[in-house]
Order: sequence, then structure tokens, then C-alpha cells
Amino acid sequence: MDAETDSVSAILAAHPGFRRLPHPKIELFQAKNFIAPELCEALITLIDKDRRPSTIADANGDNYFRTSETCDLDAGEPAVKELEAIFAITNGIDAAFGEPCQGQRYAVGQEFKAHTDYFTPGGEDFEKFCGVAGQRTWTFMIYLNPVEAGGATRFKAIGKTFQPEVGKLLCWNNARADGSINPNTLHHGMKVRKGMKYVITKWYRKKEWGW
Repeated sequence: MDAETDSVSAILAAHPGFRRLPHPKIELFQAKNFIAPELCEALITLIDKDRRPSTIADANGDNYFRTSETCDLDAGEPAVKELEAIFAITNGIDAAFGEPCQGQRYAVGQEFKAHTDYFTPGGEDFEKFCGVAGQRTWTFMIYLNPVEAGGATRFKAIGKTFQPEVGKLLCWNNARADGSINPNTLHHGMKVRKGMKYVITKWYRKKEWGW
């Protein structure tokens, strides 16, 4: 199954512990304890080992738009293989449509200002990022640790804020029912006020990844 198929939502809804946000403007699910604490710890170790400054396709001239650190996770690592297997049995999306898993670390004061995960059609780098694999469809994001203060994810357009919890998953469709991009997926990785925040992000595309 590719990442466009409508039945992705039906598959997610059928999993015990998955809850769909009851809002007409967005297709968003939450699942607590999606992965075990032991796997979270293993992924945190990998992120700390290979982290680098995060980048963004278009920061609109704001050098502080995204201040976190990023890690491109090695698909050969046992923890990453385990994570990918969990995604595969959870969402039913063909793994060929998935980008490699990515980890992020946010220290005190770091954030990712309000943004969407899709690439804006007609934007400066749209062809560069979408020419091979097409637009992003689904986002799967996992919190790996609790944060002492701050670090929530806020979806302003729908008035919903999610707090980090060990192993908690958020996933959402970046498109509307008609296939057009959904600006209501705008979300803000809010500043960490105390402690550290680790997350995993997995994005899917309309076409096979192919990079």
C-alpha cells in the first residue's frame, strides 16, 4: 500500500490505543506507549552520537526558525530496524515510500517555529525536494523522553497542544481529503524551558523514496 491510500486512517483507527482527534480540519492520531522505553533509550543514544545542526528548506530569512539538532539514523542499526518494523506493521504503508528515520534533539531554548511538513508547491526548492519522490503525505513523530518544562507541539489552527511523553506517537496526514496540502497541519515545536527533548520523525511520500 502506498502512502496516499485512504485506508491508512482505517488501519490506524483499528489499532488498540490509537485515538483520532475529533476535528474536521485535520486527520491526526495519538497513541501513548507506542514504543517501549528501552527502544526510546537506544534511539536517544544514536541521536546523541551523530547529531548535527538542523536545517530547513526555506526559513524565510529567519536564522532562528529551527534551532534543534538532527540525526539521520543509520538503517542498519538494530534499534532503527526495530522501529521501522513497528512502523510497517502499524500503518500498512509500503516501506519504499518512507524517508529514512530522523531524530531530533532540543536543548533549553531550542525550538522549531510554526511550520508544515509538506513542501509548498511553487516554492523555491519544491522541485529539488519533490522531483523524485513527490510530496510528503503522512508524518509519524514519536517523543522519546519527558521534558521537565516546555517542548510541547502546538497545532495552532486547531487549538491543540501535545505534551512530550516517553514513547508517545503523533501521526497526521499532511493532505486534505481531496489530496491538496492541508495548511491546518501547521505545528510549532515549542521551546524547551528545562531539560532536553528527543523526538523521532518518519515521513512518507507519494512516490517511492528513490534517493
